[in-house]
Amino acid sequence: MVDVLENKRAATRFRILVEIAERQPAVSQGEIAEAVGVTSQAVSEYIRELVDEGLVEKEGRSRYRVTKEGVDWVFQSASDMRRFVDHVTDDVLGSVQEDAAIAEAALDEGETVSLSLADGLLHAAPGDHGGATGVTTTSAEEGAVVGVTGFEGVIDLEPGHVSVVQVPTVRSAPNGSDADIAAVCADAPIVTAAGVEAVVALRAAGVDVTTYFAPGEVAADAASRGLDAVVVATQDTVGRVTDALRDANVGYDVTQ
Repeated sequence: MVDVLENKRAATRFRILVEIAERQPAVSQGEIAEAVGVTSQAVSEYIRELVDEGLVEKEGRSRYRVTKEGVDWVFQSASDMRRFVDHVTDDVLGSVQEDAAIAEAALDEGETVSLSLADGLLHAAPGDHGGATGVTTTSAEEGAVVGVTGFEGVIDLEPGHVSVVQVPTVRSAPNGSDADIAAVCADAPIVTAAGVEAVVALRAAGVDVTTYFAPGEVAADAASRGLDAVVVATQDTVGRVTDALRDANVGYDVTQ
């Protein structure tokens, strides 16, 4: 269990640190107490401990700032909570939620269907053919949208791979060719661009760009659905792209 959810004291420390970060440097302990739901005396004691531990620094009377160590602790706790929430919504509640799928044949409400992913989209076929199954919540004709719930099993899916191609920034010398970019993107169903230079490089190579908004996140989502993807990124944006891919636990390689 995540510490800030399991331990009331850790949860209070987390909330007080967040309140200080939001209000710094002029911090009213009374306002924090009201927001967190504890006494002003308790807030004062918590802040004293946070200062002693180096998570908060005192600049003067009622003036505090969250230190780098404090920010790191809040980020780590928030990341732990995010992963826990993802586990609850995806793994725990996934079997009771309703999702939409494309009907591969005419389906009636209440029918058991086999589930698969094709082109990154959920498909439902009549019958139980092993693997992942569900029960329809609506009726649908072939090719129409059908509601599905009661998910069981695991969809047979080979995760996609993301190729990250670096291109120079506007002030850097070229380090590749249009042909190289076209070759990498030739068979990729998803191509995203990070940076104006990347968009222009793809256009020069005759490659259609899927999107240039949140390119790392889009590529990661595509890979999680079994699609290979290419991200063309300027050298100063590659880090943000690979961060998104690592966060999604997606396999990738970076080339220049």
